Amino acid sequence: MSRIPRFQEHLKTGFTAEAVSAARYRAYSARAEQDGLPHLAARWLRLAAEKDQLAMRLLAAAEQVRGQGADLGAAIAEERYENDVLYPKMIRDLDAAADPGAYGAGGAGAVGEAASASGPAGDRQAAETFRQVLAAQVEHLREMAGLRGDLTASRGDVQPLPASA
Repeated sequence: MSRIPRFQEHLKTGFTAEAVSAARYRAYSARAEQDGLPHLAARWLRLAAEKDQLAMRLLAAAEQVRGQGADLGAAIAEERYENDVLYPKMIRDLDAAADPGAYGAGGAGAVGEAASASGPAGDRQAAETFRQVLAAQVEHLREMAGLRGDLTASRGDVQPLPASA
């Protein structure tokens, strides 16, 4: 049984679907740009922006956008979860799948059975990608902590970032 009302659960699921699509479309745009197709890239970006708008509408309807400190607190909690629990667990699981012998007989349980189609090399590559993401996440958390300080110290809006940021 869910701990949140059904309407919020469905709205958050819709938000996730739209946000994932928007990110995917931005990746497609970057690839089209890399392939020398700037017009295709621009159209993917336009579609991504539309998906972002839908995602924001769904998140607001799910009562997950509250403003200022509440949003920042929620974002910091989410970053901490990703940094301390989510990505480290995925890295451990992939490391165990890539090298089951290093984790005792049978590896890390069913993880070895769910190894990627490309086997240990794919697991190692994914684990390294997650390590890189985790390194970036640490910086995000540091930036949000600074933003919290700036918001607390301000009487209204925070100072803009320097042009080089």
